[in-house]
Amino acid sequence: MGWLTKFFRGSTHNISEGREQSKPAEETRWNEPSTSTVVIDPLSEFDNEDIDRAIALSLLEEEHRKPKETGKDLHLDEDEQLARAIQESLNVESPPRARENGNANGGNSYQQLPFMFSSGFRTCAGCHNEIGHGRFLSCMGAVWHPECFCCHACNQPIYDYEFSMSGNHPYHKTCYKERFHPKCDVCKQFIPTNMNGLIEYRAHPFWLQKYCPSHEVDGTPRCCSCERMEPRESRYVLLDDGRKLCLECLDSAVMDTNECQPLYLEIQEFYEGLNMKVEQQVPLLLVERQALNEAMEGEKTGHHHLPETRGLCLSEEQTVSTILRRPRMTGNKIMEMITEPYRLTRRCEVTAILILYGLPRLLTGSILAHEMMHAWLRLKGYRTLTPDIEEGICQVLAHLWIESEIMAGSGSNAASTSSSSSSSTSSKKGGRSQFERKLGDFFKHQIESDTSVAYGDGFRAGNRVVQQYGLKRTLEHIRLTGTLPF
Repeated sequence: MGWLTKFFRGSTHNISEGREQSKPAEETRWNEPSTSTVVIDPLSEFDNEDIDRAIALSLLEEEHRKPKETGKDLHLDEDEQLARAIQESLNVESPPRARENGNANGGNSYQQLPFMFSSGFRTCAGCHNEIGHGRFLSCMGAVWHPECFCCHACNQPIYDYEFSMSGNHPYHKTCYKERFHPKCDVCKQFIPTNMNGLIEYRAHPFWLQKYCPSHEVDGTPRCCSCERMEPRESRYVLLDDGRKLCLECLDSAVMDTNECQPLYLEIQEFYEGLNMKVEQQVPLLLVERQALNEAMEGEKTGHHHLPETRGLCLSEEQTVSTILRRPRMTGNKIMEMITEPYRLTRRCEVTAILILYGLPRLLTGSILAHEMMHAWLRLKGYRTLTPDIEEGICQVLAHLWIESEIMAGSGSNAASTSSSSSSSTSSKKGGRSQFERKLGDFFKHQIESDTSVAYGDGFRAGNRVVQQYGLKRTLEHIRLTGTLPF
């Protein structure tokens, strides 16, 4: 199952400050919230002094070309023209300086058209009142009183020289980080940037749990059932074989052989509903991981391609250690595990089905439905099949059972007749918790997205032909040819 890696890139915005001149800044629209640094470009009141003087002299020279009058009136007229030229030059806007900025996708440049204001008449974009000749800020394509340019989160004025933006809204850098910067679901800290200045994190493909990449190598444990990482503020339960189980999965965990028998009966009824009744009484035992691995080594045949074996259909005579009574939990540890040896006697092609203890009911049931299909194939005399055919069709049965449980748990009346027996049995347990329903979707997703050749590709090929030809015709074709129908 692949894990997701996310990257975010920031963007840059400009702001200018002044008294007499206003200088519009750029506005960048973000496609998704991300951290950005905004550079403030403070302007002096007199940064355009040279331009103003040149314009005034140009206007004065133009007046000198006109017919001149003599005496005192001429001198007064020249003074008035000079004063008028200087006054008009103060109203001229300097051209905006282009600055290249990137948006959230990194690469577009934007430049606002200059805003022309008459002297002493500028309208604040915040309070919509006249600014007059006082101090003002020019940013986001508008002008503002300094006290009106406020953070969208806390509604307090932004007096800092840097600020962040999301969409069309400005934020204090601290407010923006608190609202938009992703936090790690494991350590609850802000996810740091990588060496390229990008925010990088991992995410579970189903649960979408976000976490720092460092947690993949720092020993942070995962739940052996749902695969979620252990958050720092909670503690998973430590099983005696070293596995860890989250508290949500622990709620429905099957912990001993006797506790698993009602579920075993449900799976048998499910097979009967498919007209695939298992006539022989096959023992079902819940075992620890060590006992399961030892039994697998003693088995001469079988296909085992998963990273960790959680179920096994035995055909050989051997002695296994089964869990007799539900262990007691002290703090966050499983204590006082009571086991007993169980001698398997070969009365038919299948001697027992072993299931790993400590897994939630829905996961235990799907594993049991898978191993029951192995037993059914052997008891019905099917020839030795290739791993992708046998494991694939066994996964199809596990998938069918999970689907029937999901529909039964949702209260749907649309369950197929092939799984009506299992649905009616499951509904007697009452409504499931929201997490358990989500857990059922996760186990179904695991089967569908498995990347292994035998379990993943084998399931998808088997499920496709079962959807096309039906389960009965597919099994009959496998029995005759050892292959899937085309």
